[in-house]
Amino acid sequence: MSNNNNNRKAPKFNVYWMYGLVTIFLVAMYVLNMDGGVSQEVNWTQFENIVRKGGVKSITVYSNKNLAEAVLTDSLAKEVFKNLPAQPAHPFGAKTTPTKVSAQIPSSDKFEDNVKQWRDQGVFTGEVKYDQASDFSMVFWTFGPIILLVALWFLMFRRMNGGAGGGGGIFSVGKSKARLFDKDNANKVTFQDVAGLAEAKVEIAEIVDFLKNPKHYTELGGKIPKGALLVGPPGTGKTLLAKAVAGEADVPFFSMSGSDFVEMFVGVGASRVRDLFRQAKEKAPCIVFIDEIDAVGRARGNKASLGGNDERESTLNQLLTEMDGFGSNSGVIILAATNRADILDKALLRAGRFDRQIYVELPELTDRKEIFQVHLRSVKTDGSVDLDLLSRQTPGFSGADIANVCNEAALIAARHKKQCVQRQDFMDAIDRIVGGLEKRSKVITDEERRSIAVHEAGHATVSWHLRYGDPLIKVTIVPRGKALGAAWYMPEERQIEPKQALLDKICSLMAGRVAEDMFLGFIDTGALNDLERATKIAYAMVTYYGMSDKLPNISYYDTSGEAYGFTKPYSETRAQAIDEEVQAIINSQYERAREILHQYERGHHELADLLQQREVIYTEDAERIFGPRQWKSRTEEIVKDAPAVTAQGDNDNSGENVSMTPPPFQQDSDN
Repeated sequence: MSNNNNNRKAPKFNVYWMYGLVTIFLVAMYVLNMDGGVSQEVNWTQFENIVRKGGVKSITVYSNKNLAEAVLTDSLAKEVFKNLPAQPAHPFGAKTTPTKVSAQIPSSDKFEDNVKQWRDQGVFTGEVKYDQASDFSMVFWTFGPIILLVALWFLMFRRMNGGAGGGGGIFSVGKSKARLFDKDNANKVTFQDVAGLAEAKVEIAEIVDFLKNPKHYTELGGKIPKGALLVGPPGTGKTLLAKAVAGEADVPFFSMSGSDFVEMFVGVGASRVRDLFRQAKEKAPCIVFIDEIDAVGRARGNKASLGGNDERESTLNQLLTEMDGFGSNSGVIILAATNRADILDKALLRAGRFDRQIYVELPELTDRKEIFQVHLRSVKTDGSVDLDLLSRQTPGFSGADIANVCNEAALIAARHKKQCVQRQDFMDAIDRIVGGLEKRSKVITDEERRSIAVHEAGHATVSWHLRYGDPLIKVTIVPRGKALGAAWYMPEERQIEPKQALLDKICSLMAGRVAEDMFLGFIDTGALNDLERATKIAYAMVTYYGMSDKLPNISYYDTSGEAYGFTKPYSETRAQAIDEEVQAIINSQYERAREILHQYERGHHELADLLQQREVIYTEDAERIFGPRQWKSRTEEIVKDAPAVTAQGDNDNSGENVSMTPPPFQQDSDN
């Protein structure tokens, strides 16, 4: 019970509460005054004359104060107070004209004689009550508003100063917004929840172990690393890895985003950096995690900057000072994450600040299998789901992409009222994520369908007969997303691409345009994405990889990320030579694709007719027409017995071949 009580969050202060209290107080003041009306104090002679006029309803005698209060009728009140100025109407209906008169009496006994005399004269027939007067109401009406205003001012000041219940304000704008996690956090993440990333976890786990057992390292003369930078593409698990550190370490863990340092006020970023490290030093040993550090860690320029940039640079300067200044930060480790390490300031990356750069890359085959196992814990599946097949079908997928596949498969199964998620649901989920939903209602003419079928059959035919051609999985001419047709392949995952593999890729990309020209007698806009990708590969071969015959072993690729500004690193003559080499590469592969299609023309026509008839063809259809592929890959063995299996691909608007692993500098486009 104590843990539950401790975990309950206290209600946050809201300034509108004070407005509500003031309103309730004012309403209560008037409502309480509605019943008794307004009282006017007079002397005893006036009080006696008013009673003798015969319009008094009742009299209340307060014996402890020798005070008598008479309640008047409306007609008598108007006559008595006719000389008073007119009072405005009260919004709550309370009387603003006096309806009571009060006066000091000599004593209660003598007042009884006066009452008896008035009764005998017939001027008063009402009730006489005796009561004890209270001082509380007088104190309340006198000092209540003052006390309320003082309390309101005090609470507002605490709110502005970031006091308890406020959490921030104009006086706390320079305070750090870091969230503190500890080992008792109920929703903590551990290394068991992080699949793959074996090398990254080893380095991170060493930092956690250093915090737990520092003597084991210090006895040998080692020093704890001051910082570690997690670098990698989006969705690879950098933030998740940092959360796992918070779950594994028995030390405080401060977490905040790089954008939390940015504010409209000048000097706020530097102030928040100082406050963050002040809190960290008080909690040392501890870990500070800054997500998306490139928001404040961008490289500083040499030119004079505008005020906004000066503010960012002052924040970065303060961060550099805190990480490696004269002050001691012993026991404080900085973890940061970014996918833009190339734009970070060099002073931030030097040893002594971020001693380690931990690269979190896209998961490999075994890593993807582990990631699927983690995300399938909460998914109800049957025996048809093959993790090996799923992991091989998703090269280039990040951990976030795989999580999306599992979730999409569960949604598809639920949409079809299934009791569990099956293999086909995962296949449909991959198709849905890569290409979008099928659009069978889209109106396509017979001529367009024939053109798309010939185009896709050209890709499939040429790719089937190339040494480095990717294994075919599925070809479809059903519109999906923005594409009128697409082909899915399952390529080898290579770390190094040989020159012939790039040439084969260009050849297979040009096959769709070649098939249109050869067998239809015209070309259309369907090859836009093919031409774009092929051109980028060709330019990369010439200008980056040095694979040109006329311009060998020359690379103009800039690894520093600083680019070349407004000037090209080569002359106009060299630029013309580059263009000629690129055109020569594309022309040669165009003719090569023409030769292959001419050689297997009959098989291409059969494949195109089958595709136009069935709209979807699979691996065994191509194998039945062309025979087994001459060059086998390790991925083909797992695909061979799964004809209904599809895989990831990219597509364009009118029938493009799709490669699971994008070629160098590939970008998808629409036409």
